[in-house]
Amino acid sequence: MTDGISADRLELDRFDLAILQILQRDNKTPQRLIAETIGLSAPAVQRRIKRMEEIGTIAANVAVVEPSHVRHEITVFVEVEMHSEFATTHDATKKSFAEAPEVQQCYYVTGEVDFILLVVVRTMADYEAMTRRLFFANKNVKRFRSFVAMDRVKVGLDVSIDPKRDRS
Repeated sequence: MTDGISADRLELDRFDLAILQILQRDNKTPQRLIAETIGLSAPAVQRRIKRMEEIGTIAANVAVVEPSHVRHEITVFVEVEMHSEFATTHDATKKSFAEAPEVQQCYYVTGEVDFILLVVVRTMADYEAMTRRLFFANKNVKRFRSFVAMDRVKVGLDVSIDPKRDRS
């Protein structure tokens, strides 16, 4: 369950948090090594990982790809402001952003803009084509502002976890 809050999410103990901390660094870490590191048996680690996958704590097991290695050299942050705040238009916009392969991350936010997107493309021509498709073709998009990243200083998907501090 990834959309709502599950009671099971709130019941992560220090072992679960330690497992998550290890898996975030390297999701291919053998369960036997995780077990030795945190002081549990390998079958117990396997059960805990399976439970965390089932309840959505572990949302995906993926490879994080360096964009430049697949010739996606340009990272753009985009602020998008909408004309109206109707649920139906926002839902359609969310869907279009979520389905766009160039959009790596999309956040519906508070403040002066409605969405912030993280976009990764090969060329500026690819970015322009995406803006035409997602922004200019959407009559509810009031304006958008683009910020091209000059350097990737830190990129990560880790959630800061300290098993000793987060839970007892």
